[in-house]
Amino acid sequence: MADATPNPVVIEAEVIEALRNVFDPEIPVNIYELGLVYEVKVEESGAVMIRMTLTAPSCPAAQSLPGEVNERVKQIPGVTDVTVDVVWDPPWDPSRMTEAARLQLGML
Repeated sequence: MADATPNPVVIEAEVIEALRNVFDPEIPVNIYELGLVYEVKVEESGAVMIRMTLTAPSCPAAQSLPGEVNERVKQIPGVTDVTVDVVWDPPWDPSRMTEAARLQLGML
């Protein structure tokens, strides 16, 4: 019989993969590569806490993006709870983007 205990390392990798499928509607790059995700924490219980920001406080996706993140992460096997904490400090800036994101946006 398989161990039913959630594996935080596996869940964290799956959460990051899920975040790579969430896109800021104004920028054709996923939120993980954009550097909008500051922290992913997975507890032994399978509870996931995501600390993220948006490109600007007035971002039109301010209402929809955190909800989309929550819904996608909730679907991952072993996840028992999801908390998405949107923070404004430190503020996001383009230096947080990965090299791949900069390349995709023609910034390199």
